[in-house]
Formats: sequence, structure tokens, C-alpha cells
Amino acid sequence: MGKNRDLIQILIIVIIGMFIPFLGSIIITFGLDITNTNNLLKIGSTFGWFLIIFTIELALVYIYYQLTNKIASKKIDKYKPK
Repeated sequence: MGKNRDLIQILIIVIIGMFIPFLGSIIITFGLDITNTNNLLKIGSTFGWFLIIFTIELALVYIYYQLTNKIASKKIDKYKPK
């Protein structure tokens, strides 16, 4: 369980690390005022969509890794002496 907990903590740090430059670039590019609630909602929803797309991408990479790992394991087992 410790391995999964470490992975979750690392992912949370990465998400926070992605949000800071994302926030800065959105504010600079579109000239948004962070004291305006409407602008905060725009920033939040944009980052939410970004996270959803990132999650889909991460899931596809994980599925690809699992499939290639399974195929490689079968090939290795085929060549192992019995």
C-alpha cells in the first residue's frame, strides 16, 4: 500500500506543479483578473478540462504499458528453458 500512497503523493505534487505555470500563463495570455470571481471560474474550468484530458492521456499510456508488458512477458516465457 505504501507504493500506491507514494505514487498518489507524487501525482498530487505534479498536478500542483502544473497548475502554477498554467495559472500564470492563462493570466498573462488573456489578461484575467484573479480577484474577479467570474475569471476564477474560467480559470478553474479550463484547468479542470486540462486535468480531464491529461487523465485520459495518462490512462492510455498506462493501458499501452500494460499491453506491451504482457506481450513482452509472453515472448520471454516462450524462450525460457523449461
